[in-house]
Amino acid sequence: MNIETENIPRRLETLIWVLMGEYMQQGKIEAMVICCILGVGQLVAWNTILAISDYYYQVFPEYHPSRVLTLVYQPFVLGTIFILVFMGKKKKTRSKLLLLDVATKGEGTLLAYIALCSIVACFGMANAYVEGAMLGELAFMCPEFIQSFVAGLGVAGAVTSALRLITKAVFDKSPNGLRKGALLFLAFSTLIEFICMVLYIYMFPKLPIVKHYYAMAESNHVEAVETKITRLGNKELLYQNMGLAINLFLIYALTLSIFPGFLYENTGQHKLGSWYPLVLVASYNVWDAFSRYIPLSKHLKIESTKWLTSCVLVRFLFVPAFYITAQSAHQGLMVLLTSLLGLTNGYLTVCVLTNKPKSKYNVLETDALGNLVVSFMLGGIFAGVCLGWLWLIGT
Repeated sequence: MNIETENIPRRLETLIWVLMGEYMQQGKIEAMVICCILGVGQLVAWNTILAISDYYYQVFPEYHPSRVLTLVYQPFVLGTIFILVFMGKKKKTRSKLLLLDVATKGEGTLLAYIALCSIVACFGMANAYVEGAMLGELAFMCPEFIQSFVAGLGVAGAVTSALRLITKAVFDKSPNGLRKGALLFLAFSTLIEFICMVLYIYMFPKLPIVKHYYAMAESNHVEAVETKITRLGNKELLYQNMGLAINLFLIYALTLSIFPGFLYENTGQHKLGSWYPLVLVASYNVWDAFSRYIPLSKHLKIESTKWLTSCVLVRFLFVPAFYITAQSAHQGLMVLLTSLLGLTNGYLTVCVLTNKPKSKYNVLETDALGNLVVSFMLGGIFAGVCLGWLWLIGT
């Protein structure tokens, strides 16, 4: 009788932990879906610039739009993320791009091009602010949330490419059809941004599992303030995660040195005509999106830092492969190479970002680490955009 009485507290404690565990898991699937959609909204602005580049080549044929706009975009992204790192929310300015095109009536004047570059710079600042904040916030939650968010970044490219192909097919033969398709595409992208704002502000915080992590983060923050615990500095955080940071830098430096500028300007003339660069961009985006879900299977995920680094370095063989393929003007091989570029980019990005950190960090440190990681990824993108101009040498 005494033994049974002594077991009652233990049983109650076990029951409480089971119930808490079940409560914590409530809304996990919904949260993962919302994280994926937020990832889509995060890069809709960037992918819109890429997806309607064929329209900008028609309006501004002498200004290398795919190269110049990305080159304008990236310094503001880097500047913003560095401010967040060293000084260490969610609203974007998509509609301004639509209003600009309507106001200028699609005229390719230098003033309109400068205005377009200014708005692209605003996109860059918004992108850095949101991406750093989201990765820092989700890093304190379960790894599945980061995976879903990063997967959404890839889905954004696939969705925008699909929409661009549809709008081009619908308006291709109509008068001024390229501009009509671009305007419809921009309007739809604005709707996606609005949906993301509603999801993040009104739905995401109300999910039980998210409430739990928010409460945990608040508790840790209060404890840190009361006990005067200081977080690790940026140097210490970077030293402990140097492999992750360098791998992300190299992944995106290589990818952006080829995509999208090379695909629009250095592949020559082909039977597909104006459809050719769109098909290449779509091939990259679809495989990039698909590959971000492969690491969901633990058997297919690379967790060794040495293997990840080896795979990242092997990707640099894409440079001679793309050069030789462009010289031979082989359409099928170019589509295959572009697909493999997207496949390896998405897969390795998720493997690196979801790799277990060496230390357990508090909420302040995860937020700082999120900004640091994003700064290296964006630094790689900027380096790749600059290196992409080397393809123009001798042409």
